[in-house]
Amino acid sequence: MTPEEMVSRLLYRDGLMLVIDKPAGMAVHQGPPNSRDRSRECLQDHFDTLRFGLPRAPALAHRLDRDTSGCLVLGRHRKALAQLGKLFKSGAIDKTYWAVVEGAPDADAGEIALPLGRLDETRGWWMKHDPQGQPSATKWKVMGRSPSGALTWLALEPLTGRTHQLRVHCAEMGWPVLGDAIYGTAPRQGGPILHLHAREIVVPLYKNRAPIRVVAAVPPHMRERLVDCGWDGDEIDAGLALESPGDDAVINKSSL
Repeated sequence: MTPEEMVSRLLYRDGLMLVIDKPAGMAVHQGPPNSRDRSRECLQDHFDTLRFGLPRAPALAHRLDRDTSGCLVLGRHRKALAQLGKLFKSGAIDKTYWAVVEGAPDADAGEIALPLGRLDETRGWWMKHDPQGQPSATKWKVMGRSPSGALTWLALEPLTGRTHQLRVHCAEMGWPVLGDAIYGTAPRQGGPILHLHAREIVVPLYKNRAPIRVVAAVPPHMRERLVDCGWDGDEIDAGLALESPGDDAVINKSSL
């Protein structure tokens, strides 16, 4: 990724926070020793490009899976990271993901409450439903269904922030995310890219301002299946902070 490509993925910028549009297929940071992400290019390798005059590069305020695309929040300095960390930990930041899943939920909306634990200590981040695990909850809503009934477009709102939560919850319900090679039916090699996208994030960063709402455009690999499920392709809101963020903010629409 070139510096220009990194900057082009910037969706929002102010004095405390950046929001970038993470590409699918790139880890946000290096993995543990002996992992496949240890020696590969990661998004964090390019954060120095996003200093915009500050002495240090921004840092991750949260994480997205390697194969998940969309809104990723960075803090621009230590005080900002501490503030964002508190907001994420308290559940004050609202996140909406779009997913294309295999199969069709019986209802049009609901909530999944399944505790999660490690699948196997040797499997790193892999998770499973574990009655003795950490409480985990996800709200879901059907946005559209394919004419064949084979695929469904869901909006997912994680109420907790467990590793691989959305993927495991969907798989446990019987409708795994399309392209999920760990919890779903996709092959380890040569299958579709994971159809999970961090579509929108709402951050109440400033006490005397409205929350900052940022929307990331749908990635190319998800467009065909979403259209099949009824999406009209409208991206009018993508790339915009939809509440006034103040005079020091910069919104990048170049990715649209």
